[in-house]
Amino acid sequence: MNVLAERLARGDVLRGLWQVLPGAVAAEVAAEAGFDWLVLDGEHGPWDPSGIRERLIASRAGGCPAIVRVPCGEDWVLKQALDLGADGVLVPMVHDAATARGIVSACRYPPAGTRGNGAAVTRASGFGRDRDHAERANRNLSIWVQAESRKALETLEDICAVDGVDCVFLGPADLAGDMGAAPSDPAVIAACRDAIGRIRAAGVAAGIFAAEPEVWVEAGANVVAMGADAVLLRQALAGAPRR
Repeated sequence: MNVLAERLARGDVLRGLWQVLPGAVAAEVAAEAGFDWLVLDGEHGPWDPSGIRERLIASRAGGCPAIVRVPCGEDWVLKQALDLGADGVLVPMVHDAATARGIVSACRYPPAGTRGNGAAVTRASGFGRDRDHAERANRNLSIWVQAESRKALETLEDICAVDGVDCVFLGPADLAGDMGAAPSDPAVIAACRDAIGRIRAAGVAAGIFAAEPEVWVEAGANVVAMGADAVLLRQALAGAPRR
């Protein structure tokens, strides 16, 4: 079992960073900053497989597990991210258990799933050096899905029950949009708090990207984004001396 999957299974609180800036240098700096994980964002950050590959290499060199957030849950997109050597994937807009099951299947090699088996030529297997890659990948891959709609919250226990889903990650901003409210609206906050309790009760890691991350740790979330590199850079530069 890889370190990230092992710590998730143990229920450790893991604090990570959204890595949205393109280029290997940005990923290397983020990886060496001491976070428990990075999400290399290919949904709101650039979805460029060559760039994602460079960022994965830099993340591993920095000693930090890297999850790739794909722009969508299409099989071919998941296959690309995994073949590049991601430690796992984060899939946005998962509204029901059927979608979650399809994602897990697309991420696992047969007979456990339907992932296309081109391991002999992929970076994930060391270009064929790892002869046990398929079995190890099926066992170790970390699959995170995002619940960010009212429908997802209605079907939350069913999503959590899907074998292979390691973390259900809440998206308060998109949930708020679906609810016709602002992310700071008490109804949105209450919905997220309730969802965290239900996710953890199901024995699955609960993730969230929201303001005041330590407040969410106290609420029971154990996979918490501490921010995004682009935002942190903007804030640091805004506060830098001008002369």
